[in-house]
Amino acid sequence: MRLSVLFFLLLSGISYAETIKVAVAANVSYAINDLKKEFNKLYPDTKVQVILGSTGKLTAQIKHGAPYQILMGANMKYPEALYAEDFAVTRPLVYAQGSLAYLSSKKRDFSSIEKLLQSDAIKKIAVANPKTAPYGIATAEALKNAKLYELLKSKFVYGESISQTVTYATKATDLGFIAKSSLFSPHMSHFKKGENWADVDSKLYTPIDQGIVILKKGESSAEVAAFYAFMFSKRARVIFEKFGYSLP
Repeated sequence: MRLSVLFFLLLSGISYAETIKVAVAANVSYAINDLKKEFNKLYPDTKVQVILGSTGKLTAQIKHGAPYQILMGANMKYPEALYAEDFAVTRPLVYAQGSLAYLSSKKRDFSSIEKLLQSDAIKKIAVANPKTAPYGIATAEALKNAKLYELLKSKFVYGESISQTVTYATKATDLGFIAKSSLFSPHMSHFKKGENWADVDSKLYTPIDQGIVILKKGESSAEVAAFYAFMFSKRARVIFEKFGYSLP
């Protein structure tokens, strides 16, 4: 299905009334409500059911027959695998680029990250599980490139998704590596940059290209095509940027 055709569907003004099922990577949970609201301004009769989870687990569910029609992944690996194995009908495209941040519920001195991470004050560090969460892969890569992984791995507390990792970072550990997008949700607004959080140096990890595909179960749905195309629209781009994503 060509993207130009999908944009035509988006702009055609057809009235839809289907419920579509979208599997969404946990890091997008903070932006997805705004995306749904903006989409429904164009298509008020289309209901969007969101299923949140780690991209790895969502992919496993899709392979076992889950009735999802779109996957919005946290990186390109899983959408590419689904396309290669004929579970997806569109080639994976990047809809946003995610980034990592350090977060602590307490005020910290972020002027020297190496000293902070190795200090006695940081006994537990929340990280996403690299086996199930692409942000966990990026975290491991960043720490290895900074020559800190082996020094810190005994402190790690693993979250199965990036949203669970955010919960650990704010409630159960001294600091965590999280998706920067989570910091722009209303309930996280009390955390201040430079006091509670800081950006992880983007040079330390591969850019987190987040991929989207239409799945087999959504192949014949005009509503699915419209929602997919909306993710590349100017309206969606504004929302992604609002939540701290970069755009390809």
